[in-house]
Amino acid sequence: MELQKKLELRQKRIWRVRSKVNGTAERPRLSVCLTNKHIYAQAINDETGSTVLYVSTLAKDLREEKLKANVAGAKRLGTAFGEKAKSAGLTKVVFDRHGKRYHGCVKAFAEAARAAGLDF
Repeated sequence: MELQKKLELRQKRIWRVRSKVNGTAERPRLSVCLTNKHIYAQAINDETGSTVLYVSTLAKDLREEKLKANVAGAKRLGTAFGEKAKSAGLTKVVFDRHGKRYHGCVKAFAEAARAAGLDF
């Protein structure tokens, strides 16, 4: 399958999920983006279009841990996101896997965030 077709199909999956998942002030959307080098996660209020909370493997407090974009890094980032969300007063979120399958890094991140106290 050529690269352009793969990208088009992934974009359709992203749009399909986003048509059903919306974040509010009480329950923001937790969006997880995975690249080959880093993992990014943010809680988004779609009503105002603002980011409530943001964590990535590039954050200063996580940078010295040398986290990679693998399952171990996703677990650590999920735990860090859950702790930061609790300190910000967030307990409930809506999970947006950003067109990825729910396995591997996405699953590890979600389970670690749940274990840290987030409800989704």
